[in-house]
Amino acid sequence: MTENDPVRLMLVDDQELVRAGFAMVLDSTDDISVVAQAGDGEEALALLEHTAVDVVLMDVRMPRLDGIEATRRAVAAHPGLRVVVLTTFDLDESVTTAIAAGASGFLLKDVAPQSLIEAVRTVFRGDSVIDPVSTRRLLRATAPLLGTPEPPPGRSDARSATTPPSAALADLTPREREVLVLMGKGLTNSEIASDLFLSEATVKTHIGHVLAKTGSRGRVQAVALAFRTGLVS
Repeated sequence: MTENDPVRLMLVDDQELVRAGFAMVLDSTDDISVVAQAGDGEEALALLEHTAVDVVLMDVRMPRLDGIEATRRAVAAHPGLRVVVLTTFDLDESVTTAIAAGASGFLLKDVAPQSLIEAVRTVFRGDSVIDPVSTRRLLRATAPLLGTPEPPPGRSDARSATTPPSAALADLTPREREVLVLMGKGLTNSEIASDLFLSEATVKTHIGHVLAKTGSRGRVQAVALAFRTGLVS
């Protein structure tokens, strides 16, 4: 894939009308191409075996194999793949497991067309989709269910098991806390860089330190921790 090639996208949803609507929006751009569509997780995994895909929009509730298990298997088999889970306001505990499964973020199915396009571009660049409104609402609902983050390499499990969530932030520098707060507000790496007058490379370094120090498996879990501890409200 060259720098000028479009983002190769797969749509996974058991409702054909939903897939058709998303495909119409996304194929209208020059830099995104819908290369595959699937009606459930099993079909999606089969297609991924012989179709080059960069980003997957994955529904949660589908027949045969749901989006959470499909996400877990897809990310394990294709480490460079980015998966965005499609959800609704009817959130339940199953959505939280999508974070552990490797999802890069969440979108509501009623997302505005331009926001959908920008979300795909954002995920492809390596950021997570942390929408300032919808994902913040989702994180408020799911953060208490995520549990204490896994200890970063080199730390004992015993300390993590007895350490309250707020203590996971103790090792962060003031700048790292600033970055985490802005992550929680829904800013992308480039927006954080602009807000703090830093280079994007420096922001990525700070985010890496935040993930390591808090034991978070990814950006979404780090933001959930920020909500759970009250750093972001």
